[in-house]
Amino acid sequence: MFNMFVPDMYQKSIYNIDYKKLKKNGIKCLIFDLDNTLTPVNLKSPSKKLKDLMEDLKNLKFKLIIVSNATKKRVEPFKDILCIDSAYLSLKPFRRKYQKVLKIYNFKENEIACIGDQLLTDIWGANRMGFTSILVNPIGTIDFALTKINRIIENSIYNILEKKELLKKGEYYD
Repeated sequence: MFNMFVPDMYQKSIYNIDYKKLKKNGIKCLIFDLDNTLTPVNLKSPSKKLKDLMEDLKNLKFKLIIVSNATKKRVEPFKDILCIDSAYLSLKPFRRKYQKVLKIYNFKENEIACIGDQLLTDIWGANRMGFTSILVNPIGTIDFALTKINRIIENSIYNILEKKELLKKGEYYD
């Protein structure tokens, strides 16, 4: 039952992921969560380090998409500055926006990797779709109200996963 929350990969941050290995394994599209994955929630625009990473990923010929539960007002500046596609108010972990990505871009499930900091939204959503799921640690300490509730539930899930030896915070793998 709790396997749905186990990521395929777990890395410290988006900067520690072996993107060349993903490419070699057939991944063509990277779906990123926004808040506390790409940027802390209190920043209104991408850092230079993030811009550089996105350019490197474009050079590797990945399709890059931000899929966020945040509002259009929150997501649009990142979409525009990074020159990548996005979906806002995505209601992750529900399938609707993920299915839209499959349809619009004509990808297969095994060609997409989803990267995010939350088990309840990002990892569960990706696993439900059969995408490669990649968990990263949150990069900020501030969360939106709903996310704070999710984090409480997530801590219980982490404890269960650790007892079952399925996932342990800070033990990274790819």
